[in-house]
Amino acid sequence: MKLLTFRSEGVARIGAYVDGLAVDLHTAFTALLESKGKRRARQIAEAYIPNDMNGFLEGGKESMAYAKEAVDYALKVKTDKERRLVFPAEEVKLEAPVPKPGKMICVGHNYKEHILEMKRELPPYPVVFAKFANTVIGPQDDIPFFPISEQLDYEGEFAFVIGKKARNVSQEEALDYVAGYTIVNDVTYRDIQRRTLQWLQGKSVDGTAPMGPWLVTADELTDPSGLEMVVTVNGEERQHTNTANLVFTVPYLVEFLSNLMTLEPGDVILTGTPGGVGFARDPQVFLKDGDVVRIEIDKIGALENKVKKRLR
Repeated sequence: MKLLTFRSEGVARIGAYVDGLAVDLHTAFTALLESKGKRRARQIAEAYIPNDMNGFLEGGKESMAYAKEAVDYALKVKTDKERRLVFPAEEVKLEAPVPKPGKMICVGHNYKEHILEMKRELPPYPVVFAKFANTVIGPQDDIPFFPISEQLDYEGEFAFVIGKKARNVSQEEALDYVAGYTIVNDVTYRDIQRRTLQWLQGKSVDGTAPMGPWLVTADELTDPSGLEMVVTVNGEERQHTNTANLVFTVPYLVEFLSNLMTLEPGDVILTGTPGGVGFARDPQVFLKDGDVVRIEIDKIGALENKVKKRLR
């Protein structure tokens, strides 16, 4: 499945994207249970398919199975008791698939070409840092460019989302703990990032983590290696790599991170950016008002956002 968070009539809902349609999973599952004569259908639906992504992911494989049943039912009936179960995608606003991750863990220096262009050595362990939920915006939102710097940079990243509580997980078991995969742009204010040894300042500004357009579930994308990624700015290719080039793979990162901390459903892990960032180009080139950044990854789709100057 391609899992969504979308907004319709001012209400945020979780959904599934199918052939240009957004299926309202919570409402569809409620309607399905009612059609079977289930008592307390709304309460059951709230328990297994609540209207927030983190809560849904906590339900694990059972909730995923119910979601698939709900999609089949919704596509068949479309409406139920004057409730819309299916929306044309162009009529709704897509939000980030995980709008409020509990943790956003980023991996720096995880593609060899990016490590070399930043004039650093291959790290013996993953370089990790954090972004926070305030940075998350959706695939249809503009990237805000605040007047705190002129060095706004792009970083196309392949990301995965944790699907169940993980602590001391081995690489062999790691992919069982991944709910799915998405795209994130780790937008960075470079001079702010580099004014101290810690990068957090330049990474944590509001709106610096566009995410989406959806979350491709792990049963659909079974192998996170070998995926081509291309990043363009205004149609010009800036970054191009393959996830086979990751220094630290998805299974390695699950093992490494879960040995440091407990990973929870809805935690988002950004696996790093390849070579070609604006800071490392000669001459350097940074994003400006009106630029369009597009990140395409095989088997996931494309995330495209426009940069918009903001006064505050």
